[in-house]
Amino acid sequence: MKPEWQSFLTDAGAEWADQRIVSFGNPERERSVVVSGNILCDLSNCGLIAAHGEEALRFLQSQFSSDVNEVSITHSQLSSYLSPKGRTLSCFRLFKRGDSYYLHLPRSMVEATLKQLRKYVLRAKLTLEDASDALVRCGYSGPNAERELAQALGAYPARVDDCVAAGDTMIVRVPGPHPRFEIYGELAPMKKLWSILNVRGAPVGASPWALLDILAGIPNVFPTTSDRFVPQMLNLHLLGGVSFKKGCYPGQEVVARMRYLGTLKRRMYRLHLAGDIAPQPGEAIFRIDGDAAEPSGAIVDAQPHPDGVEILAVLRTADAEGHTLRLQSPDGAPLELRKLPYEF
Repeated sequence: MKPEWQSFLTDAGAEWADQRIVSFGNPERERSVVVSGNILCDLSNCGLIAAHGEEALRFLQSQFSSDVNEVSITHSQLSSYLSPKGRTLSCFRLFKRGDSYYLHLPRSMVEATLKQLRKYVLRAKLTLEDASDALVRCGYSGPNAERELAQALGAYPARVDDCVAAGDTMIVRVPGPHPRFEIYGELAPMKKLWSILNVRGAPVGASPWALLDILAGIPNVFPTTSDRFVPQMLNLHLLGGVSFKKGCYPGQEVVARMRYLGTLKRRMYRLHLAGDIAPQPGEAIFRIDGDAAEPSGAIVDAQPHPDGVEILAVLRTADAEGHTLRLQSPDGAPLELRKLPYEF
């Protein structure tokens, strides 16, 4: 993170832990406003990987589950990087700014993803690098987000996944319960933009923004869940993150076989947990059937909500309805199934 950006946000009231804003002084209020009002969030807790060079597009197309040919300066997409066995090593939003492609993903996944990708560069004419400190980034969401961005920057993307360049900033529209945008740019214009939007929306920590991913049914992959799920288990095929028409990439045979020959026995669901302590990615979920109990799946992500904790989890489809689900153990806290904003 740029030290000047961190100092700027600290002066604005940010409270930090490991390059991640915990809150701006009132976590409970921030959780409340995120589901109904306009919010502004620093995204430095996420990292960036940049790919540039004359063969960057060809290389990325050969590695990722989505059709990277569709990515342009006006269109982004969700995508994933798989193991040869078809398991999701990392999940990210892919966008283009200038001549470079960027992967926006949890900061904890940057190093491992870069290391794996570099194994296959060989003589390809491209450069892969950690660009987490290259661009300042923030998120803006809320019922009035479109109007506020139009006034502040003169433009906003009208459709989910679309991108718009506004001066020295790039705006990417992402799914959410309200219009929601990721904004990327250099330090000076982003400081100016933050000062404008800070008057019109409530600044929040990293957790409320992650909650919006959960409400939108968007998965993130962390070190504890990397290499565990095929992309269809994370619903990525429903979110534009898997192409069944492109050529080969690592894990493609497994993904295609599941689509055309297999039955998807696990998928990602949204769950609700009473209380205010969020479980960690990778923690187990059990199915209870009378006196019997057995593991059914695992947490993908979980974040506090004004009304408890919201969770994304991969579960056996046969267990998702009509059974009691409990967290961590057969005696753990009960979980309630909630609807996702898209159909299976």
